[in-house]
Amino acid sequence: MTAHSIPIPAVPGDLFARHQAITGLRALADFLEANPAVPVPEYGETFDVFPRPCHDTCSAALVDDVAALLGVEPDDDRPLGGHYTASRSFGRITYRIVHVPDRNRRQHEAHMTYRDNIRLDQDDQGDAGRVA
Repeated sequence: MTAHSIPIPAVPGDLFARHQAITGLRALADFLEANPAVPVPEYGETFDVFPRPCHDTCSAALVDDVAALLGVEPDDDRPLGGHYTASRSFGRITYRIVHVPDRNRRQHEAHMTYRDNIRLDQDDQGDAGRVA
């Protein structure tokens, strides 16, 4: 852990979810290996993880801890209104942990309150038309 990290205890439900994720990834790998005709994403895939909701300091500290375990430096886009992340690629599969700052989350939630007020009309060909 880094010097400013805040330990986050394991939650029993998280351990079950972790076991299911690992088991599922292994089963998928076995399936893909046994079925070479099944297509896979050409450029790989990203396994995104979002920390359990807690305050910004706690969530960012978890990203720091995971970055240290991954042997990478975190990417900090918070000054630009972005997220705080750490990622590492394993072949074409990337593990990424993402801290969404509280301010960004609240802004997104406020923005989404308008989603039911906008709908696209359909023209005669079924293509999306103008905003109503």
